[in-house]
Amino acid sequence: MKTTFVSTSAMQNAVRLAIQRAQSEVTDRQQEVVTNRYADVGLALGSKSTRSISLNREVARIDAVLDTNALVGQRLSSSQVVLGQLSESAQQMLDTLITLSDGENASLVKVAQQTINGALGNFSALANTSNSGEFLFAGVNTDVRPMNDYFAPSSPAKAAFDNLFQSRFGFSQNDPQTETISAADLTNFLDTDVKQMFEGPAWNLNWSSASDTNLTNRINGSEVIQSSTNANNAGFRQFAMAAVVGSELIGGNWNSQARAALSDAVISMAGSAITSVDEQRAELGVAEMRVTKANVSLRTQKDIVAVYIGELEGVDPYEAATRMNTLLTQMEASYSLTARIQQMSLLNFL
Repeated sequence: MKTTFVSTSAMQNAVRLAIQRAQSEVTDRQQEVVTNRYADVGLALGSKSTRSISLNREVARIDAVLDTNALVGQRLSSSQVVLGQLSESAQQMLDTLITLSDGENASLVKVAQQTINGALGNFSALANTSNSGEFLFAGVNTDVRPMNDYFAPSSPAKAAFDNLFQSRFGFSQNDPQTETISAADLTNFLDTDVKQMFEGPAWNLNWSSASDTNLTNRINGSEVIQSSTNANNAGFRQFAMAAVVGSELIGGNWNSQARAALSDAVISMAGSAITSVDEQRAELGVAEMRVTKANVSLRTQKDIVAVYIGELEGVDPYEAATRMNTLLTQMEASYSLTARIQQMSLLNFL
C-alpha cells in the first residue's frame, strides 16, 4: 500500500491563494455594487468591448461640446449686456440732443457736451470689455485690445478729426470763425470728410484693431454659429461718429442755421447707432437661443447613449451584493480553516 505525503505548509499555501483570489473578487464586487457597472468591462464583454468604447467616446464628445457651449453662451450673454449698455448710452446722448432745443443757451450746450463726452469716454471702455481673458469685440483677434481711446494722449482719431476740420475750413473747430461756416458747408463736411473717417481703412487705422471675422463654434454635430461680434460693425462706427461730432462741434460758435443742421445731423447719427447696436444684440440673442436648443438636444442624446451603456455595462446590484456576501462568508471559513491548520503539530499526537 502506497501513501502520499501532504505537508501542512502545502495546505496553508493552497488556502492562502484561495483567500487572495476571493479578496480580489470581493473588491470587484464592491466596486460593482457602488457603480452598478462591471469592474472589468473588457473581461465581462469580450468582443462587445468595442461597442462600449464607441458609446463612451460619444459621451465624452457630447460633454466636450457642452463644455464649449457653456463658454459660448457666457460670451454671447456678456456681449449682449455690453451692447445694451452701449445702446443706453447712445439713447442718453440722443435724449440730451433732442432736449437741446435752444442751441443758444450756453448752460444747456455745456450740459449736452458733458453728456456726449461721457458717452464717448464710456464707448472705449465698453468696446474693450473682456471676458475670461478674451476681448469680446475683437473678432478672432481675441488677445488684441480692439478700440483706441479717443481722449488718450496722442490719439490718432483725435488728430485725424482735427486735421480734417483744419484742412477743410482753414481754422480749428474751436476758432470763433466757425460762425462764418454755412449750414450747407457744415453738412457737406459731415457727409463726406467725417463719414469717411469712420469707414474702411481710416477706421482701422485710427480707431480699431479688431478683426472683421467673428469667432465661430460648432454647437452640435451639424450646426455652426458665429459666437461673437466685432467693433468694426456699423453700430460701433455710428456711435463713435455721433459722439465725436457732438463732442468736438456742439460747443462751437455756430450761427443758428449751422447749429440746427449740426443738431439734426448728430441726432440722426445717434439714432442710427441705436438701431445698429440693437440689431447686433438681436443677432447675438438668436445665436444664444440656438446654443440653448443645441444643449437640450445634446443632453437628450447623452441620456439615450447612457441608457445603452447601462444596458451593456450594467450589473444587477442585488446579484453583485449577494455574490459579495457569499465570498465574504467563504473567506471567513477559509480564515478559520487556516487557523486550525496552523495549530496542527505532530507534538499533539505524541
